[in-house]
Amino acid sequence: MLIGVPKEIKNHEYRVGLTPASVRELTAHGHQVLVQSGAGAAIDLTDAQYQAAGAQLAAAASDIFSRADMVVKVKEPQPAECEMLRPGQILYTYLHLAPDPRQTQALVKSGAVCIAYETITGPGGGLPLLAPMSEVAGRMSVQAGAHYLEIAHGGRGLLLGGVPGVAPGHVAVIGAGVVGTNALQMAVGVGARVTVLDKNVDRLRQLDLVFGNRISTVYSTAHSIEEAVLDADLVIGGVLVPGAAAPKLVTRSHISRMKKGAVVVDVAIDQGGCFETSRATTHAEPVYVVDGVVHYCVANMPGAVARTSTFALNNATIGHALALADKGWKAALRDDVHLRSGLNVCGGKVTYEAVAQDLGYPYVPAETLLG
Repeated sequence: MLIGVPKEIKNHEYRVGLTPASVRELTAHGHQVLVQSGAGAAIDLTDAQYQAAGAQLAAAASDIFSRADMVVKVKEPQPAECEMLRPGQILYTYLHLAPDPRQTQALVKSGAVCIAYETITGPGGGLPLLAPMSEVAGRMSVQAGAHYLEIAHGGRGLLLGGVPGVAPGHVAVIGAGVVGTNALQMAVGVGARVTVLDKNVDRLRQLDLVFGNRISTVYSTAHSIEEAVLDADLVIGGVLVPGAAAPKLVTRSHISRMKKGAVVVDVAIDQGGCFETSRATTHAEPVYVVDGVVHYCVANMPGAVARTSTFALNNATIGHALALADKGWKAALRDDVHLRSGLNVCGGKVTYEAVAQDLGYPYVPAETLLG
């Protein structure tokens, strides 16, 4: 199979779909890899390193899309990239389709086989291809929040960890999954007062065993969310419904009554966000203010630490990339129910139920397309 890796073109996105080490794995299996020149340059992955690993270089993205049997990316294809996809071509990347009807329509029109990292499941449960980026974003959320709490950046002028004689800031983390756990680790590390909310009591027990009285664990209800949000200096939203739009747990009314200069970081923004006032921002213009509350809603947060993120992502994605290349997409999906969960759009059909429900498409189970 010929696997293509175009340079990412989303705003301030410097990650790359395959590292030279991943290229070497694919070429060792007898596959060809075509990498756009400069695709990894921003994170010090040079064209020479890719060539040494066995890749060929292409001058333009159009060369990648016109020739490759499978395109491996990081972020969802932008409109110009969607137009270059063709029927039967495999697209293997993050998609986040539920809050993005325009992209979904373009992928349906393309006829391509679109496999989303974020809905591939794992043998032990969870979403193993989403987890590494959730770890990065969770840790970054506290860094970003602390930065924008500084008065020069529109915040309350508050140091999260406080100092002797001055109380620390209060961080409320909504969701105790991968994002929330990594966020609270960072928040505890800087000395903040931390409240974590979730509906999974067993997960709250696990966190209590690890962190003890350094955090407060609270069962998530509309009332407890309101209480935590109104008392917090920094609110981190890390809720996820796999493949579906995120629930709006923090309302505009909550935002209007928060402390002036408080900060919200919506890590769920890729799936539409869990704050009613959220809208996607970019690394170029990361924040905006609603009712005196600073909103950080960057849709590709891990792109800011692109080298770390690229290597962490490749650790998770290369196994399935090899399966798709070695077997072809139909056999690979027949053989692996977890990889099959990643099929979101195929041959003009929407094959992920949550996306079909949210966007009003007929749902076509993946199994019916596999023969």
